Amino acid sequence: MVDFKLPQLLSEDFLKLIPQQRSKIDKLFREGKLINYALSLDHSKMWAVVSANNETEVKDLLFELPLTRFMDFNINMLTLYNAVNGESPVFSLN
Repeated sequence: MVDFKLPQLLSEDFLKLIPQQRSKIDKLFREGKLINYALSLDHSKMWAVVSANNETEVKDLLFELPLTRFMDFNINMLTLYNAVNGESPVFSLN
């Protein structure tokens, strides 16, 4: 699970990359590499659950995302992840 801290002020460069970020997120969902993706209401924090074998794979995936360079992040390797069954709609708040 990745815990992102977004910049307090979102620059024009950041905002211009949002469509590319959304596209990449959608692709990662389709590929099964991204399990969950959430953004706080105040846009200060973001979380992602990634399907990976190790921290290196997570970092490689993160650096494919256009907005990663603007954010600080912390990777927490999970032992267990429970969620509602797969019949629930998957959505992205990005």
